[in-house]
Amino acid sequence: MPDAGGGLRRSRLKSIVGGSAGNLVEWYDWYAYSVLTIYFAPVFFPKEDATAQLLSAAAIFAVGFLMRPIGAWLMGIYSDRHGRKSGLALSVALMAGGSLMIAAAPTYASSGAIAPAVLVIARMLQGLSVGGEYGASATYLSEMALRNRRAFWASFQYITLIGGQLLALAVVVLLQATMSETQLQEWGWRVAFGVGAVLALAVYVLRTRLAETQSFTNQSADRQRSTAGSLWRQHPREFLIVAAISGGGSAAFYAYTTYMQKFLVNTSGFSRSVATEIMTIALIIFMLIQPWWGMAADRWGRKPMLYVFGFGGMLVSVPVFTAISRAPTPMAALALVLVPLLLLGAYTSISGLIKAELFPAHIRTLGVALPYAVGNTLFGGTAEYVALWFKQGGIESGFYWYLTAIIGMAAVGFLMLPETKTASLIEED
Repeated sequence: MPDAGGGLRRSRLKSIVGGSAGNLVEWYDWYAYSVLTIYFAPVFFPKEDATAQLLSAAAIFAVGFLMRPIGAWLMGIYSDRHGRKSGLALSVALMAGGSLMIAAAPTYASSGAIAPAVLVIARMLQGLSVGGEYGASATYLSEMALRNRRAFWASFQYITLIGGQLLALAVVVLLQATMSETQLQEWGWRVAFGVGAVLALAVYVLRTRLAETQSFTNQSADRQRSTAGSLWRQHPREFLIVAAISGGGSAAFYAYTTYMQKFLVNTSGFSRSVATEIMTIALIIFMLIQPWWGMAADRWGRKPMLYVFGFGGMLVSVPVFTAISRAPTPMAALALVLVPLLLLGAYTSISGLIKAELFPAHIRTLGVALPYAVGNTLFGGTAEYVALWFKQGGIESGFYWYLTAIIGMAAVGFLMLPETKTASLIEED
């Protein structure tokens, strides 16, 4: 007799792995911009001061974040109305287009102001893509997972998200090993964006073949429509809580990961290659702890894990950044970087899940995506710019205190959350 249960489990696992693979490529393309900024900033922004060049590139990085609420709104509604897998396919197609534009963008020397303009448009496309990706991915993984293992499987969202960062870093390390600094700055950085575009197109094909979730297919034809207005009218408290915790979590994530590489170079004084190696090792460890935090959340609940990050992150941000700025060796810097990352993992492993569990199926993707994008735009997308602004003003330590306050905002949100392990609105197993 056929093992129907085993077949269902294999189908569920295939869907989760397939959705995660697409998430990895999405975030590879997104982070390639940040990782390679130190090489291509002079190509688009011909200024003498290196910090000023990074500020200009960081401003365009923030522009991508400004598009995320629009992407979250449009594609959150699209996914709620047409299916989770349809939203996932559309988001990765937009990412492919943005990456291809960056790979082929002209330089400032050849086209003047057109060069940064192309960069802005490409980042706008990528911002739309990632704005929709987070909500669709979090919702898809949460709905596909079994109830008693939901946090474990949901942790794959950040496993693949971090994997995208690691893949971007690996490409940079390979380029550094095979090209000179001059070659990397002149044209080598384009290779990474070209690879990202090709991978995104391949994943688009993969995502069109994923299974749809029962939470979507079980809805009746006369279900309520997913709109931003109905989200705010029906779930204002959840909207504000998700925006607050997303702002604090995103600011910490970008401070401890994407900005940290630049901090190790500009403040700690390590070379670009050493900083890349430090962050590669740190991110590998950060990625590997995600499922362990997820399993802990399945056993003991979501809120204890959130408190680990919220209150722990507030305590360590100032002393850790201060110590890293004076780190005498790469090993010392690595050990210090791991302290906030280990705490952050308690949040990132279940960040998408706790939001998905707050909303009913007909508006779940939009409920996850839109408030997340608002908080992420206000505090995550601007984190690097704020850090560089403090540094240029000669008061770099001000950023450490700023980050502590923003994490504190998330901690207040955690206190206001219900325990979604027992109060989840995801009904299907």
